[in-house]
Amino acid sequence: MADRSWLDATPPKTSFVFGLILGIGAMSLIALIAVVTLLMKGDTLKLGGSDGNVAAAATGDDYLPPEAPTGPVDVAVTDKDHIRGNKNAEVTLIEFSDFECPFCSRHEPTLNQALSEYGDKIRLVYKHFPLESIHPQARPAAEASECAAEQGKFWEYHDGLFANQDKLSSTYYGELAKQVGLDVNKFNTCVTSGKGKAKVDADYQQGIQAGVQGTPHTLVNGIAVSGAIPYASLKVEIEKALAQ
Repeated sequence: MADRSWLDATPPKTSFVFGLILGIGAMSLIALIAVVTLLMKGDTLKLGGSDGNVAAAATGDDYLPPEAPTGPVDVAVTDKDHIRGNKNAEVTLIEFSDFECPFCSRHEPTLNQALSEYGDKIRLVYKHFPLESIHPQARPAAEASECAAEQGKFWEYHDGLFANQDKLSSTYYGELAKQVGLDVNKFNTCVTSGKGKAKVDADYQQGIQAGVQGTPHTLVNGIAVSGAIPYASLKVEIEKALAQ
């Protein structure tokens, strides 16, 4: 009688259990890969429903954002924008960001490294893109930063917000205003009046038109780079822009 293989010799019950274990293991591996992939990207805009962001872009639950551009996107930059670096630089990095987004916070060192390495060759432009459906403090923080900008302290306030994302609240906005040297009474009046809303809305609408669907979203001379990517990847895009 010919020898049977190990699998043939295994009782049916044992084979079933062994197969079940393999199946669960394979499903777990697939789930792990999906989670890692998500973490490498960023926070995404929740579409549809009554969320304020979506309502600002379109009405109804059938809203769909513009298709992702296949080429460079032209986003206007004016003196009202927040610019770090040489205003006449060869390469412009426009960052659509959210102060409550953890991926945006992780992306900040990458952007700062680029500014440090390339000096006058690049400039960074910050644009607001608060994802209100998942980040309730994103818009209040953005509007508070505009009140800091009114006193010439946007970047100091910007850095404080990202460094203390776990503290974001109406109380902290006032504390940070004092820390960065603002006239607190003037700041509070600005926040209460909602004066920063118009700039935040304008930035957000620019993002929608540029095809932004999540944060952080960076345009390198109009070419989209989504997510908190490694510095080496951003550097490749900057070098391409400089070579053109």
